[in-house]
Amino acid sequence: MRGGSRVGTFVRVAELNEIAPGELLRVEVAGRLLCLANVEGTIYAVDDDCTHISGPLDQGELDGCVLTCPIHLARFDVRNGKVLRGPARDDLPTYAVRIEGDAILVETPE
Repeated sequence: MRGGSRVGTFVRVAELNEIAPGELLRVEVAGRLLCLANVEGTIYAVDDDCTHISGPLDQGELDGCVLTCPIHLARFDVRNGKVLRGPARDDLPTYAVRIEGDAILVETPE
């Protein structure tokens, strides 16, 4: 829709105490697996499947804002989903996150 914006639905996926700074957590939202990343207390949400060959990103390594896939070591910036190093060529989809009290809420994927 031109000139307008879509307001998504946010769903509760986890509690803040489930994901310490520097950790990853896999959650499911509307039938889609997402990877939460805690970067110095800020929670980000990206697809859990690497865009290269669908590696499980929640089993990867988080170093600051850089998420490394455990299979072929592709790297992504969890803040915006951008590829930082191949073999992945496509950026990761990202999802809006809200914190309400101790609850982590993620916008449902389209």
